[in-house]
Amino acid sequence: MRLWRSVTLALGLLFAAGPAVLAQQDAAVPRSPVLVVDTEQLFGRSGLGAQIARQIEAEASALAAENRRIEAELAEEEKALTARRAEMPAAEFRELADRFDEKVTRIRNEQQQKARTFGADSDAARREFLVSAQPALEAIMREAGAAVVLDRRTTFLSVDSVDITEEAVRRIDAAAGLETPAEGDPEGGPATPGTPSAIPAPPFNAPVLPGTAEPPQPGPTPRPTQDNAPDGETGSATE
Repeated sequence: MRLWRSVTLALGLLFAAGPAVLAQQDAAVPRSPVLVVDTEQLFGRSGLGAQIARQIEAEASALAAENRRIEAELAEEEKALTARRAEMPAAEFRELADRFDEKVTRIRNEQQQKARTFGADSDAARREFLVSAQPALEAIMREAGAAVVLDRRTTFLSVDSVDITEEAVRRIDAAAGLETPAEGDPEGGPATPGTPSAIPAPPFNAPVLPGTAEPPQPGPTPRPTQDNAPDGETGSATE
């Protein structure tokens, strides 16, 4: 409700100043008490945003590669453990299976914590970007004589002439010593607006029983046993 009142007040100021604003359509910075900016495009179309996005994507790729490597190692270890079951006393096999379960659980928890950290870092990267953008936005506000800058995505209606996204992108990159990439440039920003938080953390999938259509849902952790693991098949010590 408070946000709606703020937007309603801002729109009232905007349309009250409509003729003066429209007269400034060709200016880089319009004279208006209210400005709007698209924060998604601010990140997605700027060179600085593209630089941050590449760093986040590289971290996601590295974590995904680490997950795939660990998954393969655990699958091999599980296969080797199941293959030895016929040579071992039941009690000894169960002890090794329990240790394997504990190892898988520990590794799963570690990788899930890394995924949570990745998500937190992505959110922090967005906040840091907006902090870096603030001086440029404040300068534009002063030049425009504006009292407020609204996020265009939460604004019900506005005229294009008060949208300062393009000018803000140019100034943010200039302050960072970067060139603003052309829209859709594969070497620059993404073709469509994006945010660090939009990049998902890669999942960690522990080995599952061959032939299972879907990984088992979270619950008690199964393990290969001497009684029910057929010859030549891999039992599951994980979800």
